[in-house]
Amino acid sequence: MDLVRLQNLLDNGSFALLFITMLLYWVGAAFPRVPYLASLSTTGMAIANLCIAALLGARWLEAGYFPLSNLYESLFFLTWGITAIHLVAETMSRSRLVGTVTAPVAMAITAFAALSLPSDMQASAPLVPALKSNWLMMHVSVMMLSYATLMVGSLLAIAFLVVTRGQAIELRGSSVGTGAYRDRGYQLQRRPEPTGSAFATSTSTTVEVGNTGTAVLASPTVTPETQPLSPQRLTLADTLDNISYRIIGLGFPLLTIGIIAGAVWANEAWGSYWSWDPKETWALITWLVFAAYLHARITKGWQGRRPAILAATGFVVVWVCYLGVNLLGKGLHSYGWFL
Repeated sequence: MDLVRLQNLLDNGSFALLFITMLLYWVGAAFPRVPYLASLSTTGMAIANLCIAALLGARWLEAGYFPLSNLYESLFFLTWGITAIHLVAETMSRSRLVGTVTAPVAMAITAFAALSLPSDMQASAPLVPALKSNWLMMHVSVMMLSYATLMVGSLLAIAFLVVTRGQAIELRGSSVGTGAYRDRGYQLQRRPEPTGSAFATSTSTTVEVGNTGTAVLASPTVTPETQPLSPQRLTLADTLDNISYRIIGLGFPLLTIGIIAGAVWANEAWGSYWSWDPKETWALITWLVFAAYLHARITKGWQGRRPAILAATGFVVVWVCYLGVNLLGKGLHSYGWFL
């Protein structure tokens, strides 16, 4: 079997695997008590990751350069990064809900690359002179990994908004800089009594002992801003908020390194570190959005809905930076309709 046929087999096989894995994650989320679904879905994501790695390796052998020179190659590299970061996030969170949001995105990207792009855009071609540089691997690979990492973190933030129904709640999260606690309606708390020393606490009711010694059940006060959620949803929201923050915290340094490497490469290729090219401008906007997210969490103590909305906005900004500027106009990064 030649390398071209192997690549066709691997890209279609990756799409099929990710489609089946997506269904497994969705069924597992709908029926959490069904055995083996969690392990099967994780295994499917890991196998898809290996298939995409093999595809990129075969492409590298065929073309003789690191496979990041056109849209087809970059889409599969992005999918490989998303599946790899997914496995990290799922291991950290131990929740199959991670796959319900990452698997559809990975599957859609693979479907677009393998089934929608014309054959001439899928075929490898000799590099143009401007791309014959070691910076192709050093800059573009880091940028693509940062996109994948930030996308996964943003998807977890979107999942947080879905789980909490967009409500403003306070969390116990262990993330650096949060320093907040859940709404008092869900905390074990002591309520002072004027004449009695007996007290009891509950997540939904409080037992008060009056002067007559009669126990009275009193519901906790719920403000309009903090609607009650089940303890299971609060625990899941805590996990999603924490893991999203940590994944974005990993992607932001990668984005920073990628932008710096790109500036050095630009100076070598064009004689200027920064040209305000559309891709450069949107990379800066992406950096500012996630810098604002981390600043708000670390120094301002934001947690919950507000940073999640900011991260969800970042998901859109990343896609505009990666693909949108190439659709809307041309610039210095238009080589191969991707860079």
